[in-house]
Amino acid sequence: MATLQELLTQKEALEREIDATKKRDRAEAIAKVRALMAEYGLSLADLSMKSAAGPKSGTLGKVAAKYRNSATGETWSGRGLQPKWLKAALAAGRRIDEFKL
Repeated sequence: MATLQELLTQKEALEREIDATKKRDRAEAIAKVRALMAEYGLSLADLSMKSAAGPKSGTLGKVAAKYRNSATGETWSGRGLQPKWLKAALAAGRRIDEFKL
């Protein structure tokens, strides 16, 4: 059986080897990316995720109201589920155009 000190020494050696391998792999990955960028004429601006993917979900601003309940002042943008006040009015025979802003 190995002693605690021997195991700790082995652990340190493995951690050094792991760090060296990570650095080498990272350097290789960077070299590959740079080669691909040069091959396709890409710049860092081309890699920006904002321009490629557009806004992330959940980061969109508020949408202007399109419908208003004149009795209560409640509004609805026309997106998502219809609010209860509008559903009730439509069920009572009113038209959605009557609430349009």
